[in-house]
Amino acid sequence: MIEANSNRYRVRHFCDLLLALISKEIRLKYKNTFLGFIWTIIYPLLFSLILFMAFKVIFKIRVENYIIFLLAALFPWEWFANSVNASTLVYIANASLIKKVKFPRYIIPLSVVGHNMVHFLLSLPVLIVFLAFYGKYPSYMWLLGIPLLLIIQIMLTLGVSLIVASLNIFFRDLTYIVVIFISFLFYFTPILYPETMVPKQYIPFLYINPLFPLIASWRKLFINGGLDPVYLTAAFSYALVILAIGFWTYNRLEWRFAEVV
Repeated sequence: MIEANSNRYRVRHFCDLLLALISKEIRLKYKNTFLGFIWTIIYPLLFSLILFMAFKVIFKIRVENYIIFLLAALFPWEWFANSVNASTLVYIANASLIKKVKFPRYIIPLSVVGHNMVHFLLSLPVLIVFLAFYGKYPSYMWLLGIPLLLIIQIMLTLGVSLIVASLNIFFRDLTYIVVIFISFLFYFTPILYPETMVPKQYIPFLYINPLFPLIASWRKLFINGGLDPVYLTAAFSYALVILAIGFWTYNRLEWRFAEVV
């Protein structure tokens, strides 16, 4: 009984700390800004408009309802990219906390992933408005698909974030490498174009990209109201492996964080 109460206390303490860190991340991000959270929606919308003009109007890419095709992939991509980019410096930015307080330090990258997930969820009404404009509406499958894909994306994003956050303490150049790699990955993930446009000889390379089945699953859920079991299985498998690698990296290096940071 005592042990059960102790475990409940640890879980509650963990949740309270996580919520406090997420709240702190949100406040810091929008401190002294006039529009605050609205920037989280404005940026992908303006970016989508630029991409729409470039690929639909100028290059005339043959994709039906191209703007919702873009947004359905761009919103989850922004969650991933913003989390990973921010995670490179997250331990360095919290150096005083790491040195003074003993706690599970993986919770810091998790708070970054969580705070970007909040932005992702709050952007979904914007996607629903665009879907309605094109005569499409959320399906009942969203009730199952969104929580399922949220879990998979949290696992994948946290795994990558733990790797870059842990390594960047010792190799500060990684900050710049990650930014370049994320930019590179954006164009090699079917966000601007459907996977059907990829030449057959390059299709196997798509499946090397762990984000491909996840982004494809989000898009299929939002636009078609369904999930592909093959994509879903691949996305979960990638997320599980990357999360395991992330925690392995973290556990190997965590004991030196306070010393080096």
